[in-house]
Amino acid sequence: MESNGKVGKHGLEGDADLQFLLVGGELMKVRSSFWRKNRFYKLQEDCTTMWHESHRTFKSNQTFSIDEIDSVRKGRQSEGLQKYTEAHVEDRCFSIIFKGRRRTLDLVATSVEEARQWVNGLEKLTSNRRKLNRQQTSEHWIFNCMRKADKNKDNKMTLKELKHFLRQMNIKVDDTYAEVLFAKCDKSNSGSLEGPEIEHFYNLLIHREEIDVIYGKYATTGEQMSVKDLLNFLLNEQREVATMEDAVGLIERYELDDSAKQKNHMTKDGFLMYLQQQEGSIFNPAHKEVFQDMSQPINHYFISSSHNTYLMEDQLKGPSSTEAYIKALMKSCRCVELDCWDGAQGEPVIYHGHTLTSKVLFKDVIKAIKEYAFKTSEYPVILSLENHCTLEQQKLMAQHMRSILGSALLTSPLEHQMPTAFPSPQELKGRFIIKGKRLNKLDAVFSSISPGVENDSVSEEDEAAEIKDSKIDSSGQKAKPKKSKMKLSKQLSNLVIYCKSVHFSGFDHAKHNQAFYEMSSFKESKAVHLAETAAKAFIHHNMTKLSRIYPAGSRTDSSNYNPVPLWNAGCQTVALNFQTPSKEMDLNQGRFRSNGLSGYVLKPDFQRYAGSEFNPATLTKGPWIKHKAFHVMVISAQQLPKLNKDKPKSIVDPLVKVEIYGVAADTSSQETHSIENNGFNPMWNETFQFDIQVPELALVRFLVEDYDSTSQNDLIGQYCLPLTSLQNGYRHVPLLTKRGDVIPSAGLFVHLMLLDAK
Repeated sequence: MESNGKVGKHGLEGDADLQFLLVGGELMKVRSSFWRKNRFYKLQEDCTTMWHESHRTFKSNQTFSIDEIDSVRKGRQSEGLQKYTEAHVEDRCFSIIFKGRRRTLDLVATSVEEARQWVNGLEKLTSNRRKLNRQQTSEHWIFNCMRKADKNKDNKMTLKELKHFLRQMNIKVDDTYAEVLFAKCDKSNSGSLEGPEIEHFYNLLIHREEIDVIYGKYATTGEQMSVKDLLNFLLNEQREVATMEDAVGLIERYELDDSAKQKNHMTKDGFLMYLQQQEGSIFNPAHKEVFQDMSQPINHYFISSSHNTYLMEDQLKGPSSTEAYIKALMKSCRCVELDCWDGAQGEPVIYHGHTLTSKVLFKDVIKAIKEYAFKTSEYPVILSLENHCTLEQQKLMAQHMRSILGSALLTSPLEHQMPTAFPSPQELKGRFIIKGKRLNKLDAVFSSISPGVENDSVSEEDEAAEIKDSKIDSSGQKAKPKKSKMKLSKQLSNLVIYCKSVHFSGFDHAKHNQAFYEMSSFKESKAVHLAETAAKAFIHHNMTKLSRIYPAGSRTDSSNYNPVPLWNAGCQTVALNFQTPSKEMDLNQGRFRSNGLSGYVLKPDFQRYAGSEFNPATLTKGPWIKHKAFHVMVISAQQLPKLNKDKPKSIVDPLVKVEIYGVAADTSSQETHSIENNGFNPMWNETFQFDIQVPELALVRFLVEDYDSTSQNDLIGQYCLPLTSLQNGYRHVPLLTKRGDVIPSAGLFVHLMLLDAK
């Protein structure tokens, strides 16, 4: 079954690097110091699949899809290559990082030039695949399924192959319907479909009735939509502030028919193409860039934060890895945790202390952070140190951070005098901020008299102690904990500038005795209790100071807690286990999807300015109350993935949940009925209404599940975004896997209207 060249080769025809991949070559696969094997790798002719040689007797799958690749890293940039190869092969090394849990592929080319061609070729392919997935999802996906269904590769489709093809596309049809569809297309009565007959079958398959209805309503110029019709649609249906020039621009970008384009008309195909692009997406394209004021003090922002960042899995025996830091940073995480302990040969290590989790060198983590901190976001990264090291290794920690991070490491206040408030993310662009214990007040930096002691003891009120000993009453007052002492080196202490860790002793104590740069960490149960019983005080505390929230120590499986109530209380660094797919991580991804994936989202003004009476629990009248009626029509879904690929006849029974997360009064969920045996083009046309009181704190989550009457529904896909970042009108909703990766061909089609409530 053939597709056109553009689909097959991603628009890279004749590219030298692509041709190199198609020929293939030998690479050394590295797994350990002792396991290094030469294997032949090549790109298959479909330009979507890599084949590799395997000497394993029962190896059934010797391929992987280009779509499975998350990134390609040149040089010794993976943990494996750093451990198991020598520095002199740096320029011949590269790594293929996969989405999900698939193991990183570490490779060494035979020459520097070949390594360059492998990296360039794979990067071009992955980049073009992502572009193609955005632009031609339906066409490519269907052609790919057709090719797989054509068992004998004769470019014809028999009735048996057609049935297999429909199952691949997640459609269950009875034999009678399949026979009718086949007979309708088999004009030649040859018993197989070919050429124009396959094209006719394809057009019947991709036909979308809901698009016909919308297009027919607005296309007043014969069978095509004029530029005036399109503008009318943008203004009245999509509720956009649009001009005639905007409508002309859409036709220029998305109309495929040249004759229609010359008349400034848009065909139905062009209209569908527009709806499937970012202009037709649920997510406001303007929010893909940094659009918020970034000159506010840093504590005025929600900050994407990770807990136990070094862990890839659970907290008891899972692996620690630099890769975990890289993945978090690439997801725009701006606060990472380093759990530091004495290591062998005098080198500090990072791991979950007193457990069987593996260890990773502190200096290797700092190198990885330096390399990847600002690839997704240029805004500051906070390194949250949980320090359990002896003095000598603390000094080495300070030395490593100074030498590796260089001038990007903040070692003194930005001002030339004692600061009275936090600097802004804008002022701190490209900088690293250390959070940890400090021996003295920050004003000692400006003192002409240097402290007389090189090192001293500080209270070791770490997270473990807080879990064990802290008790908070409803007023925020804390019983005195049992205190232990630890030695702190001056070298490490001096690196702590704007984030000095201090124990929380109640809101009143903090208000009168705590400097703005002194921040407390709260276990989730303590923080939730404060958010429920003293929310107003918590919000005002966070107007001048930073707060960090972390999961309970009992979450040994690295599960997560709900971050929303803590955001409602104005907490900035609500740290989650990034390594664990969960609803809570979906919400985190949704919260930080806007503002250019910067990892910083400006809090609403009622959470920032003194005098605010906002309380998310009681919701007294105030400027935060902006009654909205949110109307959602779930119309249809397209090309939902099969969940059980091992069972060819297994078809999903999809339903859609629409969930609102925000203040308690706004939190609710509604769902459609399930549709039996149709994952390709299920249609619901079900309407819901949500009443929203505080839209600035609300998140919307779309959840598509495979209904099961006897057990828990299985996740098919999800998407979450801030309510204030969605676009009104007819919109496509992309779907993500549980790990947050885009499902290339899948999506929902909805109609949304966020209106002032009457």
